[in-house]
Amino acid sequence: MSRSASVLPGHRGTLGELYSPRANSFGVLRLALASSVVLSHVWPTGWGPLDPLWRYSGQQTDVGKMAVIGFFVLSGFMITGSGARGTSGRYAWHRALRILPGLWGSLLVSALIIVPALYHHLHGTLDGYWNHPQGPVGYLRGMWDTSTSTHWDISGVVAEGRARGTNFDQSVNGALWSLKYEILCYVMVGVLAAAGVLSRARKLVPLSAVFLGILILRDWITAPSVRGIPGDMRSNLQVPFLGEMNVHFIVHLCFVFLIGATFHLYRDRVPVNDGLALICALVLGGTLAFGGVFVFGYPAFAYLLLWLAVRLPRPFQKVGRKRDYSYGIYIYGFTVEQALALLGYAKYGKPVFLVLAMAGTVVLAALSWHLIESQAMKLKNWTPWFVRRLKQRGSAPAVEESKPRSEPESSPAVTV
Repeated sequence: MSRSASVLPGHRGTLGELYSPRANSFGVLRLALASSVVLSHVWPTGWGPLDPLWRYSGQQTDVGKMAVIGFFVLSGFMITGSGARGTSGRYAWHRALRILPGLWGSLLVSALIIVPALYHHLHGTLDGYWNHPQGPVGYLRGMWDTSTSTHWDISGVVAEGRARGTNFDQSVNGALWSLKYEILCYVMVGVLAAAGVLSRARKLVPLSAVFLGILILRDWITAPSVRGIPGDMRSNLQVPFLGEMNVHFIVHLCFVFLIGATFHLYRDRVPVNDGLALICALVLGGTLAFGGVFVFGYPAFAYLLLWLAVRLPRPFQKVGRKRDYSYGIYIYGFTVEQALALLGYAKYGKPVFLVLAMAGTVVLAALSWHLIESQAMKLKNWTPWFVRRLKQRGSAPAVEESKPRSEPESSPAVTV
């Protein structure tokens, strides 16, 4: 941190000094971002057009996409810390436990409970649901690893809603589109950690972010309008194990993820400054109004989120500490809204629709956390028996030889 930064008005210290893994507001931020996704999807599920930010920003972004950007910033910060601490195997195990059980639970609830109920509501019977050409089995096979397109209906239920004029989006759960990009970023951190980049060559992380930022800047400069979306949204890339992915989102989401990772790696040099946070808020608002949100607004938003994570009052630090419903809200919200739209609740207006959507989503998110996600996380320190045996055979002699005989045995280290 430079000398000038330390004397700026509103300076509170560095991110490294103020951030504590046990005392921060990441939980409330994730909850707010997940709820923003539900809010954003009220418009396209029940009425058709995207939320008002899409029009206000000149079709640069909407509330839901900005929330996804926020998730990737926070994930970049937190996941980089996880990758730098443990072994590659333990890191991969933790990431799989955090994302896959909850996802699988939501897929099963959708395919075996919610959508069959909607099918019965439409047809008065379940005949034809299970053996439909686009039935639940195909949906589960295609979506279990997020590698298939999320524009997926089940047994024509959403298509029937669209034909009746109640539904306006074609997918059962369009919110799942970002998960494969999240997994891609997890793999990226795992590779960087295994290669020693996070510990011995960390400059490559901000340099990679700068490289992606230059690509985005170039696309923005050549875009037809300063408020337009830079780059070709229709360019796709086939990624091993993850399927077809959009190049635009690979670049933009990896960009903000790497910004979050850079903040973590250089947290002792990042000033936490109230004046700088205000400037970032103005930059974000200005780019949303006049253009350039991808180039300038995203980094400003990233700083603003991490500033909030350490500067919000202490009561906010308790939110999500023991019960983190944010992931459940994200993976269930869209399906709940599609169900409400098909049942005709849009006629009561957007406020009522949103309240009902949030109520139903929070119930499912709570069940997901208590019955699936938290139970899965109890396995984070589990080690297969053959791995334990290999470790014991390989490390016991070396440890014994390296210690004086009179020195007491220390307790085994636990990788978190």
